[in-house]
Amino acid sequence: MKAIISGGGTGGHTFPAIAIANSIKARDPQAEILFIGAEGRMEMEKVPAAGYPIEGLPIAGLQRQLTLSNICKNLLLPFKVLRSMRRARQIIRSFNPDVVIGVGGYASQPTLQAASQLGYPIVLQEQNSYAGLTNKSLSSKADVICVAYEGMERFFPSDKLVQTGNPVRKDIEQMNVSHEDGCAFFQVDANRPVLLSVGGSLGARSINLMIMNNLDFFKKNNLQIIWQTGRQMYDQACKAVEDARVQDWVKVHQFIGNMDKAYAAADAVISRAGAIAISELCLVGKPVVLIPSPNVAEDHQTKNAMALSEKGAAILVRDSECGTEGLPTALALISDKERCDAMSQSIRNLASPHAADRIVDEIYRLLDSKRHNTNHSNSSGK
Repeated sequence: MKAIISGGGTGGHTFPAIAIANSIKARDPQAEILFIGAEGRMEMEKVPAAGYPIEGLPIAGLQRQLTLSNICKNLLLPFKVLRSMRRARQIIRSFNPDVVIGVGGYASQPTLQAASQLGYPIVLQEQNSYAGLTNKSLSSKADVICVAYEGMERFFPSDKLVQTGNPVRKDIEQMNVSHEDGCAFFQVDANRPVLLSVGGSLGARSINLMIMNNLDFFKKNNLQIIWQTGRQMYDQACKAVEDARVQDWVKVHQFIGNMDKAYAAADAVISRAGAIAISELCLVGKPVVLIPSPNVAEDHQTKNAMALSEKGAAILVRDSECGTEGLPTALALISDKERCDAMSQSIRNLASPHAADRIVDEIYRLLDSKRHNTNHSNSSGK
């Protein structure tokens, strides 16, 4: 197997892509896998750290906030797309994969377009309940589209759809860390309630400000928090915690690599509503307050969160209200054991374990079908 995997921009695209690659390698240790991402984005660091080579394209996303700087960036976008298309064609021709897999994000657009023009088999993986623009635009060129939610024929040809769930990191899928070990790792007291706040791999400004503006809330309510801030607000958060002298209650981390330990330590979670975060929460069965980001295409995080909250599997708090409602809602949840237990069961019922393996099953099924058709055509020609 030779495979190209393309996409990225955030951990929500990068980590599922790595999970798919790991599943391929588990099945075929001799498999050759090449990633294609966007220059300067998270995947250019995380993919090599996972042991895979990656090529970067000079592609960028459409800037939705119409500032003068962003308008200038958008005007340059067509030129970046053309350069990225040329570069993607060169990479694909040189590597000559058996299949090209797109996991969403703007880096996958030129890669999958080039792969289609060159005649390579294409598999798409759509994570959200509301399909992203990139995957929708590529759907006619795909052979198989792996999705996580029901009802995706609204966006894609139904004959191409396979419901696989979203791939997550193996350490979370096979989580065997005790609450005590998780607490010891993050230096929190296992006998006091622990809240975990994750705003996504790049952080979330409104969630960060909600915590930073209420640091006295935690000591006052005997509540500990493990707080992932992201890069931009990490130094500011550390200083605020130090100034407020709440280091025993508030544990600040720029990025949490050991999410299995963080989930094990947590009694409840505050999170953005990205598809992969939700998939992880379903697998670990943690009661959660979801605060969807308003700054995403088609407001898909709100739709993700509603899919859970309508089933009693999460509490939805709007981003505009999180400053006043977020922490009291989380405290009320973590203080209500009966509600936590019910929510844990409800969210576990939505889990899709072994999703990466199911996606790889579809990839092999597609390639077997292509080989069979090729052999059949050759035999008919004779």
